Amino acid sequence: MKISRDLTLERRLVAIAESCDWLMVALVEARELELKDWCIGAGAVRSVVWDTLHDYANHTAVEDIDLVYFDPDQTDIEIDKSLSSRLPEVFPGSAWEVVNQATVHVWYPSAFGHDVDPFKSLEEGVGSWPEYATAVGLGLNDDETIRVIAPHGLEDLFEMRVRHNPSRASVDAFQERMRTKCFKERWPQVTVYL
Repeated sequence: MKISRDLTLERRLVAIAESCDWLMVALVEARELELKDWCIGAGAVRSVVWDTLHDYANHTAVEDIDLVYFDPDQTDIEIDKSLSSRLPEVFPGSAWEVVNQATVHVWYPSAFGHDVDPFKSLEEGVGSWPEYATAVGLGLNDDETIRVIAPHGLEDLFEMRVRHNPSRASVDAFQERMRTKCFKERWPQVTVYL
């Protein structure tokens, strides 16, 4: 199913990102790595948006900043660890997690117990993340404009709706994430669909 782009929500997301100092620093730092087709996504983007929608003055601490890219010519998964170590801490207590989406199928079975097909693009990798609301990424172009990657659209993110994306995560894995993430404790307006 092809999702139509909601340019109003895209503009809103870009404005939120531009108003978040640490996220803009992270985007600049990520761009410095000169990776092929990349974005920062998942919890880093979701948390900034939900904090803004809840009118929180202080941003939620993010455990890790997910920087993903797609480079089928680079197949050494150890490179990602090296890239992570080159990135500075941009938010208190944060760490970078750099993952080439072109190599996910190599390590995923040993990490999660089942095979996944190789991804054909960055968008396909981002589109496989466990919740639709979190399957969103941002990249910073050379002209300082922000690129939005949202294979399933932005409605779930802005409506604070957490629904299982069956592309890669099992129902059990999704339910376990919901138990550990505690979204409703931090963001009471969020609705989780189990």
